[in-house]
Amino acid sequence: MINSNLMFSAAAANGAPASGPAFLLGILPWLLIFVIFYFLMIRPQQRRVKQHQEMIGAIKKGDEVVTAGGIRGRVTRVVDERELEVEIAQGVRVRVVRATLSQVLTPQTNPAND
Repeated sequence: MINSNLMFSAAAANGAPASGPAFLLGILPWLLIFVIFYFLMIRPQQRRVKQHQEMIGAIKKGDEVVTAGGIRGRVTRVVDERELEVEIAQGVRVRVVRATLSQVLTPQTNPAND
């Protein structure tokens, strides 16, 4: 059997840290994993966030919306850039924060019009 202390001292005696092609070949798989992760996970998520922000920013009176809690209603008034007034039933109006809206239903995606 080889003594583990002997192996460690022999490795340390060899000297210099890895450089050149050995270092690049060692780091290449990690770079490849990061690039794949970026294109499959990070970039699409950033695109979805941007689309959601644009959708929320373009809400106007009369749009039908769905909140993150699943409440569906029609926008009756834009209070300010952060809040909206939404009618969820006849005569029942609530104020919601724009950031809590999950969906804006357009006539093309509204299931009631099918």
